[in-house]
Amino acid sequence: MGVYTFMYSRAFLRRRPACFRPAPTRFLHGSRATLAQKSSKIEDFVDTNEAGDMLDYDFDDDDTTSAGHLMLREQRQTLHYLRLIEHEMPKLVAYRKPFVVPENSPLIVRALEYGGEDHPATSKRVVVVAVDDLPLTDRQTVHKFKLLAGPRWSLKPPTNSGVSDLKLWGNGFVKISCEDFLHPAQNLKWISDTLDRLIAEANNKSNQFEDVPQDVRHIYSASRKRKLGDHLRGRIHARPTIRDFPKEWLPDTPRNSTQAM
Repeated sequence: MGVYTFMYSRAFLRRRPACFRPAPTRFLHGSRATLAQKSSKIEDFVDTNEAGDMLDYDFDDDDTTSAGHLMLREQRQTLHYLRLIEHEMPKLVAYRKPFVVPENSPLIVRALEYGGEDHPATSKRVVVVAVDDLPLTDRQTVHKFKLLAGPRWSLKPPTNSGVSDLKLWGNGFVKISCEDFLHPAQNLKWISDTLDRLIAEANNKSNQFEDVPQDVRHIYSASRKRKLGDHLRGRIHARPTIRDFPKEWLPDTPRNSTQAM
């Protein structure tokens, strides 16, 4: 037995008879016998002619279309947030805190965010630090630290590391990243512990590895992949700039364009 659903407007609901008025809802079993009993009860109150007369009525222009209801819903939502801005935002002044200048930490921590959306990369943390800023005792300790860092060490600051291009390279930089754990604090803690272990092992005077040269094959490999020609003629460690121009080639007195002509 089929079940029919009708959509009624406000005008029809105001003129509906007593049999269509809302009554306490009771959830019963939806079997065929139950549906047949419900339909027989409705037929006892309303006949076919009366149901047709209730459905055939003139529109009184007292309601709007579905698009109009959607527009009204958007307006109500906008007004809701405007009321929050007007009445709730001033309460946030109680949580205002003065700005405190952060401590001068040598560590540069980089994180990824996707506008509040869940993404596996949001838990990743990347730490970049200059070797000269680490508590290393002497030159042999610095050499041992760079050997232990391996491919994580580079002479130039890594791309998108937050290090200024004007900063002197010195003994290079170390970049350590981690995304093995679920929470960002866990990944950052692992990086911090790994860096502490590297520093402690580098300061260990038992074996300095002075006879082991620094391996820079990873630097040349990355330079070849970029295809910028930096790997040619030793330009990776000493790329010529305007500062390398010989000062003895400069004229004694500067000449402007008119004198040159």
